[in-house]
Amino acid sequence: MTLWDGELPFYPQTLHAASFSAPLLIVIVVFLALAVSFLLILPGIRGHSRWFWLVRVLLSLFIGAEIVAVHFSAEWSVGRVSTNTSYKAFSAARVQADIGLHVGLEGVNITLTGIPVLQLNETIYYNEQFRWRLGENYAKEYTEALEKGLPDPVLYLAEKFTPSSPCGLHRQYRLAGHYASATLWVAFCLWLLSNALLSMPVPLYGGLALLATGAFSLFSVLSFVSISSLPLCPLRFGSSALTSHYGAAFWVTLATGILCLFLGGAVVSLHYARPRALRIFLDQSVKNRGNQTREDSPVNFSNPVHKQLEASDLTISTSL
Repeated sequence: MTLWDGELPFYPQTLHAASFSAPLLIVIVVFLALAVSFLLILPGIRGHSRWFWLVRVLLSLFIGAEIVAVHFSAEWSVGRVSTNTSYKAFSAARVQADIGLHVGLEGVNITLTGIPVLQLNETIYYNEQFRWRLGENYAKEYTEALEKGLPDPVLYLAEKFTPSSPCGLHRQYRLAGHYASATLWVAFCLWLLSNALLSMPVPLYGGLALLATGAFSLFSVLSFVSISSLPLCPLRFGSSALTSHYGAAFWVTLATGILCLFLGGAVVSLHYARPRALRIFLDQSVKNRGNQTREDSPVNFSNPVHKQLEASDLTISTSL
């Protein structure tokens, strides 16, 4: 066994533990900070409008956070199988392990966890990420994984997603991920626009922007669903087969798109059916509600001097 860059091949001493995506964590922290900041100033809002603002702001922050966060999630398509499989090349040793496949918009994560974790005098606990987003070379990352000597199950799944693989998974998931990501960024821009318009006295256009936000969110889901219309390559580990299904990011994006359509439709409907109730809910001018009520009643002007002149009888006499 020879050395490669000072490390043994089939590196048992360098493991990649499962970790949380740093960009995803940043997105969650930023939106949580915004939500906490709003909750701190919420007691300063008087009356029942406090609850209207609470629902409105938290719903809006949830929609924005979801649209951004799913870009960095690897839970669009997931699969898992427990099987007895070979562990390393040029070895007859087999291990009982749990193999996981997590496909996102920017790449694929492959996990390998031993059952139990300690087998063959090694800790079998791997999480390897292979990216195909713009600026990343998936084939190069796969070549580096071969040079490191990753376990056979990880290399087997990673090879199925290479551009040269006859399975064609790389092209299918890569194109679907690019289109889904592009439509989601459009949805995020429309979400920002809807917040600006709903804060102005133009609720109709804010509702239309919300409808467009929901539509583009659903377009991203449809882009990813287009993969299922093509026959996928079977992924087998001995007598077991790994099958994938839509993950949490897919279903949350679908739910968010439907929510945006519902909210946008409600705003547009109320604009035509009950515009006054819509203005009250959006709380565009709390201080001016009393003024609006007074504007609906006739305005009377009175002059005290004029009343005194009318009440008194004036007699004008002239002496010559």
